[in-house]
Amino acid sequence: MALHAVVFDVGNVLYGWDPDSFLIRQIADDEARLRFIEETDLYGWHETLDGGRGFAEAAAELSEKFPAYAELISAWGERFGETITDPVPGVHEIVEELDARQVPLFAITNFSADFWTPFHAKERTFFSRFRDIVVSGREKLLKPDPAIYYLALDRFGLKPAEALFIDDREINVKGARAVGMHAHLFVHADDLRRRLEAEGLLP
Repeated sequence: MALHAVVFDVGNVLYGWDPDSFLIRQIADDEARLRFIEETDLYGWHETLDGGRGFAEAAAELSEKFPAYAELISAWGERFGETITDPVPGVHEIVEELDARQVPLFAITNFSADFWTPFHAKERTFFSRFRDIVVSGREKLLKPDPAIYYLALDRFGLKPAEALFIDDREINVKGARAVGMHAHLFVHADDLRRRLEAEGLLP
């Protein structure tokens, strides 16, 4: 069965994600910033948003537990777009080349449903090249749960061996391989280009 479709991750593959630089702008003092992250378990809490929890409910609960941080927690939602940085160098060009060659393009992303809507709208021109995108927060499934890959493959109309999945996290790459997909650990655009050339997806 020939590999003929490419499935991208979004964060740190298509667009940079740099929450630390956003937090530095909110809390300049290193110790105070680390205390906020650790006491609230910020990144663990954020993962629950990616897993499908609504921001309003989650933020209200966390703010009640940590009232001193209520303003910072609110800012995480109101200004989440500031954590997303520029397109990853060279990758958008690769997407454009694949699209020009009529290679079917898809994505699977761990992303809050609430945060995805404005981000997708802002970048709608770029994402119009993708035939479908599975968003974890909408499906209430997170990579590397095998269920999200199976759901995506079914929705995309692909057999596992027909798809090359690209992600910057080894655990997600292993998850894709476990369900039979080809998978590539993203490091930078040049390395990805070499892989796509080797697979015959780029000349």
